[in-house]
Amino acid sequence: MALKAVDTNEAVAETMSSAMIFLLASACGLVAANIYYAQPLAGVIGPELGLSAAATGLIVTLTQIGYGLGLLFVVPLGDLVENRKLIVGTVATAVLALIAAALAPHAGPFLFAMFLVGVSSVAVQMIVPFAAHMTPAAIRGRVVGNVMSGLMVGIMLARPVSSVLSEFVSWRGVFLVSAVAMGILAMVLYRQLPRRMPDAKLPYRALLASMAELARTTPILQRRSAYQAAMFGAFSLFWTTTPLYLSGPAFQLTQGQIALFALAGAAGAIAAPLAGRVADRGWTWGATLFALITAATSFLVTHIAPEGSHLSLALLVVAAIILDFAVTTNLVLSQRAIFALGAEFRSRLNGVFMATFFMGGAVGSALGGWAYSHGQWTAASWLGFALPVMALGFFLTERRSEQRAVRVG
Repeated sequence: MALKAVDTNEAVAETMSSAMIFLLASACGLVAANIYYAQPLAGVIGPELGLSAAATGLIVTLTQIGYGLGLLFVVPLGDLVENRKLIVGTVATAVLALIAAALAPHAGPFLFAMFLVGVSSVAVQMIVPFAAHMTPAAIRGRVVGNVMSGLMVGIMLARPVSSVLSEFVSWRGVFLVSAVAMGILAMVLYRQLPRRMPDAKLPYRALLASMAELARTTPILQRRSAYQAAMFGAFSLFWTTTPLYLSGPAFQLTQGQIALFALAGAAGAIAAPLAGRVADRGWTWGATLFALITAATSFLVTHIAPEGSHLSLALLVVAAIILDFAVTTNLVLSQRAIFALGAEFRSRLNGVFMATFFMGGAVGSALGGWAYSHGQWTAASWLGFALPVMALGFFLTERRSEQRAVRVG
């Protein structure tokens, strides 16, 4: 089921089986979903655990903080520790964290458990470089794109799935179901993944210090991180504000209808495998230009029809799909570009890249909430439009030498 060459320190496999690609994509989706299950349930969880309305936001915030710290301090271990052991151990940690969240008697233990859920969810960002390691350069973009499609589907489906599932098994049951899924996943990954021992022999402290040096001296990493930070900022802004917009007086949708809206947006995940194939053909520059323009356009189309009309609702669905398509496209293009820089520090590169654009997403969510509170959807959408436009302006300053470097990689 796995690679043609396993238990090796070199990525010498000629190809990766479709079953292995499916396993890695499914693992990414299942693990990434853990970050988002609590978001639509926070209003139910908070009162039961004794959290005030203001403190309920800590549920999401601590999960995100845990994920961000995991990107910086755990993901780089992929360049130091045997990869299968690291991935399985991190997923096993997720099992314990999810069980602790489900059984938490009051707010303190629950919030700490959610912090650990965030930390352990960085297993996703170990799996993606692992797939890149085990794939030859000629098809690396395609494989990374297929694996990333699973991640994007997991992100988009997590909220509606947790909303629906909680109706049958309560919010505690949602975490227990996920814990069971993570336990099964850990066992499957242990049995199916090949071993991979990195070449790096740096002490952990030196490994972390090298990340700052990579960030300072690697133009492609700097640019790709900046582009995706703006794109993910727009993505987070959109998905932070549209539930408020759709439940407001203009549309008055129920939570179930909003969940269906989020489900429609998941269609944009089809971009991942397409973007990978485009990157393998050396068309990264043109595809990036397309992605940035498309992301900006997604916000513009929401202003075509009168607010609250059936057409405006349909255009919001279209906007969700094409925005997700654009963000996913740029993500895969960017990871394909930075993974080409060197296998020996691939996990550190990915840690810097993911941490940077994750911060962009956090900023986008905060700005979106602020803009919506001051100017409703009009203000939020124009701010969302501005983010990919700024990235586009920066992208157009890219020198030919940098463009060639991405194509060669």
